[in-house]
Amino acid sequence: MKQKAYARAGVDIDLGNRVKATLPQLLASTHRPEVLGKVGGFGGLFALDVKKYRQPVLVSSADGVGTKLKLAFAMDKHDTIGEDLVNHCVDDIAVLGAEPLFFLDYIGTGKLKPHVFTQLITGFARGCAKNNCALIGGETAQMPGFYQPGEYDVSGTIVGVVEKSKMLDGKTIKPGDAVIGLASSGLHTNGYSLARKIFFERMKLKPKSRVAELAGSIGDELLKVHVSYGPLVQRLLKKFNAKGAARTIKGLAHITGGGFVDNIPRVLPKNCDVIIRKGSWDMLPIFRIIEAKGGVPEEELYQVFNMGIGMTIILAADKAEAVLKSIKAAQQKAWLIGEVVKGRGEARVV
Repeated sequence: MKQKAYARAGVDIDLGNRVKATLPQLLASTHRPEVLGKVGGFGGLFALDVKKYRQPVLVSSADGVGTKLKLAFAMDKHDTIGEDLVNHCVDDIAVLGAEPLFFLDYIGTGKLKPHVFTQLITGFARGCAKNNCALIGGETAQMPGFYQPGEYDVSGTIVGVVEKSKMLDGKTIKPGDAVIGLASSGLHTNGYSLARKIFFERMKLKPKSRVAELAGSIGDELLKVHVSYGPLVQRLLKKFNAKGAARTIKGLAHITGGGFVDNIPRVLPKNCDVIIRKGSWDMLPIFRIIEAKGGVPEEELYQVFNMGIGMTIILAADKAEAVLKSIKAAQQKAWLIGEVVKGRGEARVV
């Protein structure tokens, strides 16, 4: 059969349609009863059950995974990237107390490779299913000549909901409050441009290289999936910020690009500082290697990387032990890592 002109130009619509035909099976695990219609329409449909809320507030966020993609290309492993993106977006809205409702993805590539597409969507679906979030649509764009051969970019948009009266805004944070840190799985989705420079240029490693301190290859370590704290946050809020009770949990910060220094101040009142105490948590081997071999000032490391803490919880100090106990019962590592003091809305690592 004669190849179509558009396919000869690099955009194979028929291939795209064949690949997308597998979507209904892949997305079945993410279905929620509020989803209307089917995937593939001009817009995803979601009928929010407003009867469950007095004043529902929709919370949205959009993100990508940065140069972590370079590791996926090098390892030809793409199923974790989709899950990373979902979890990153879930964590961004979890800090406001929101639970996710639905997610949409965007994939841009030069030439559509069926195995890459399938792995990416499988990762999106796995992440959405674990977070009870419907994957209701997206866009796959073939743009020959725009991307390097074998490369692509992804981004995601999430929409969640929170009861207005239960929204976390940090306004009640005061000196004397405690800070709990939740363990990360590794770099999550930030600091990869510097990490790649350290491991592949400075240390002359390859993605498949083995390093004594790590269980697998450096590539495997750097592709570890970004942790979703969303379900845990929802359980903690139900238990400790129940209706009528004084709020135990006052503010959450997702430790992404900018580390402790730039993310924690986003939830602080102007008259409060947070002091984070180095050495108060078990640092992952990957960060110990970065610290020892990176040649980067320690101060900068805590502004670029999460250094083993993926989310911080600011809460009433007298409830810290009870909250820590609940977190650990949910099989999530956590530590008391700092406190709130009088200040100017800054975070310091000491």
